[in-house]
Parts: sequence; structure tokens; C-alpha cells
Amino acid sequence: MAEATEDTSPPEGLKANAIGFVDALVIGLNATSPAYSLAAAIGPVVALVGVYAPGVMLASFVPMLLIASAFYYLNRVDQDCGTTFSWVTRAMGPWAGWLGGWAITMTGVLVIGSLADVAVTFALMAFGLDGWAENEFVRQTLTVLVILGMTALCVIGTEVSARVQNALILAQVACLLAFAVVAIYRVYADTGSLDAVDPAFSWLNPFGAGGAELTAGLLLGVFIYWGWESAVNLTEEVENSATAPGKAGVWSTVILLVTYVSVAYAVVAYAGPAYLAENASEEEFIFALLADEAMGTWDWVVLLAVSTSGLASTQTTIIPASRTALSMARRHALPAHFGHIHHRFRTPDVSTWWVAAIAIAWYLVVRQISENALFDSLTALSLLIAFYYALTGLACAVYYRRHLTESLHNFLLIGLGPLVGAGLLAWLLVESVGDMSDAANSYSGVSWFGVGPPLVIGIGITLAGVILMVVWRFVSPVFWSERPEVADPALVPGHKEP
Repeated sequence: MAEATEDTSPPEGLKANAIGFVDALVIGLNATSPAYSLAAAIGPVVALVGVYAPGVMLASFVPMLLIASAFYYLNRVDQDCGTTFSWVTRAMGPWAGWLGGWAITMTGVLVIGSLADVAVTFALMAFGLDGWAENEFVRQTLTVLVILGMTALCVIGTEVSARVQNALILAQVACLLAFAVVAIYRVYADTGSLDAVDPAFSWLNPFGAGGAELTAGLLLGVFIYWGWESAVNLTEEVENSATAPGKAGVWSTVILLVTYVSVAYAVVAYAGPAYLAENASEEEFIFALLADEAMGTWDWVVLLAVSTSGLASTQTTIIPASRTALSMARRHALPAHFGHIHHRFRTPDVSTWWVAAIAIAWYLVVRQISENALFDSLTALSLLIAFYYALTGLACAVYYRRHLTESLHNFLLIGLGPLVGAGLLAWLLVESVGDMSDAANSYSGVSWFGVGPPLVIGIGITLAGVILMVVWRFVSPVFWSERPEVADPALVPGHKEP
């Protein structure tokens, strides 16, 4: 009789317990690209609401925290790396779930190229290579190489990715704090070269500006918080997967709030609202201008902060898209090869490389049209972000619906809170559609089919998703046989059997 041989092949699935809570928290923070997000948004926000920019960032935090609560409680009952896709499918059925998964995947495709481009541009500027930064061929070539490098790190392993992210967040936060401290010091020492204003607590009032300006500012605020859920997309690879990833997501939003409000105070106080409004069209380069004004020969510190921010976020933004594609493939909602897991590294290598390839193609094609077209594609992100965040908040209340009245805790944190967050984001979604319908509000200022390019891009991506979903429904109907569920009572917080 033949002797039994020991099976030395690695277990199927992603590598469990690969990283801890702190690693997940750092990845959630880096996915938002704090320095880049601040640099890109601070000028336009101040142009809209003046000194009340810190208040707008505070108000934008509210729906983010409420949706982070939904992510936390849904992850408790379903530790699936597909997050929104898996949860919405369980709560509301396969059609809504598939569209949620498509939205997450496409946000990554739209933004990865831009993030890598920012990382390259600011790194070149930090090292005094401004001529290279202005050379489109050099800039685009280096951007593609950065995407490929960050993708390789994602494939090699989650532990390696986490170590890289830890280093990048330390560099980023240190640089941002150095800038904020110097700026505030120069305000009170009256040594600034711009029209500085003394900080005031009234700046935290988001309704100080009011009207349409507040709405537009909140839309930008939602964008700068977006990305923290990358921590939850790693749920199958994090220790204590039922609770740690969700907590990392919640704490990410809180830390981002403190960072954004602090730096916003420093920027507005040092530069003054008039200077920021005048240079709002510079977008992310506003930090380059302020760095030179505030720090002189040390301006490279701030430039390096934005560069590391873009570099870190390039890597972490690949995570939600690739893990969502993996989850969809496992449930037969996408072709099976997207669910392939690397034998050695136990990461979703096929879906990761596909996300990178499509992101590179999108970046290069749109970049050939114009730089404004690339910015227009980023503006379209707000539609997809608001959609799948709102869908997640709604799914939380629906999935737990039989347990919401069991305690005040459940009603407020699992039901009402996520529903309010979803409602706020749905309102912002409608407002953004109205804003994007006017071509004058786009970066390019041109009209596509009578409306702004961002709206066309957003609607086009949504329609493409619907078409692919319908086609795949007939090619592989297995996924569409799933039916909505409710939360397992044994996993509901505080539930007691009668």
C-alpha cells in the first residue's frame, strides 16, 4: 500500500493574519492621500467658502464617520474583501451588489494614474528637476513605472506593502506637521510674506458661507476623505478580522479629521483667503507655492510630503479594486481568472495586474486628450464615491433591520446613523449631477453632448457597468440566483435569544 504523503501546498485564499490593526490603520490613512488631497482641495474650498474651509472639512467628516460605522458593523458579520459588493449583495440582492462592486473597481481605475503622476511630479520638483516635471514624455514614462512598481509590491505580499506604507505615512505626516508648525509660527511672529490672518474658532462653522458654496465645498470634502475603507478591504488578511479592520476604518476618518482641520487652519491663516482664492486654479500646486513662501529653501519638505502621499495612495488604491474583483470572481460575478491567488504570495495577482493595466491605459489615453480631461475624470469620481458609500449605508440598515429596535445602540449606530450618512451622500450625489451638467463648471470648460465632461464620464462608466452586468447575467447566471439575507442573530451586537 502506498504511503500517504504530506500536502505541503499552501491553503487556498488570501494570507490570513498577515498584518495587524496598526498596519491596516496606516493603509486606510494612506489610501486617502492626505497631503495630496489637502493640496488639491484647499485652494478651491477657500475660493468657495473663505475662512470657513476648516468648518467645511469638519462637516464633510460627518457622513464619512456614519458610513465608517456601517463598514464596521457589516464587517462584523461578513469578513469579505469585497466589502460593499458582498454586503450589498447579501442585504439587497445581486443586481445592486454588482453595481456597488463595479463602482469601487472603477474609482481605482480613474484615480491611480493621477496619483502616480502627482508622486512623480512633486518628487522631481523636490529634487530641483522642474524641467523633467514639465516634460510630458518623461513625466508619463515615470508615472507608468511607478504604477508598475507599486503593483508589484501589492502582488509580492501584504506584509511588504504594510511596511512600505508605514514608512511613507511617517514621512508624510512629519512633513505636513513641519509645514503647519512653521506656518502658524510665522503668523503669530508676523514674519510671513502674505496677507496672514489670525485663526479664529468661528472658522469651524461650516454654515458661515452657506448656500451653493457650502454644497460645492462639501463635495470636495467628501473627495478628500475618500479611501479609508482600504483598511476594510484587507479584512481577510488582518488579525482579528471581525473587528480590527472596521475599527481601523473608523479611526482613519477621525485621524484624517484632525489632520485636515489642523493643516487647513495653518494654510488659511498663513496665506489668507484672498491669496488662496486667487490661486485656486493651481489645484495641487498650491502647496508648492505656499512651501516656497513659508519655508524658503526648505520647501522640498512639503513637496516631498505631497510626493509620498501620491506614492502611498497609488499603492493602497489598488487594494480595494483588486480585492473587490477577487470577491466578485469567487461569487461568479466576474470571470473566474480574476479570482486567481498567487501560489507563493497568496495575493490576488491576476486582478491586481488587470487593475494596473486598465489604470495605465486610462491615464495615457486621457492624458493625450489634455490635462484638463484627466482632472475632469477625477471630478467624475464624486459620483461613484457617493453612490457606493450611500449604498453601503443603506445596506447596513437593511441587513440588520430585524435587530434595530433591540437596543438604542443598534438603532443609532447600525440603523439611523448609516441611513443619515447615506441620505447626506445621496443628496450630494444629486447636487453634483446638477453641478456637472453645466459645462462651465468643468476643468476643460467644454461641452460634451450638452453637459460637462465629468457627468458624461460618470454616466458612461455607469452604463458600461450595466451593460457588462446584463451580459454576464446571461453568460454566467449562477451569481444571480443569490437571494437577500438578514444578519445572523448570533453575530449581532448585544443580541440575546428570547
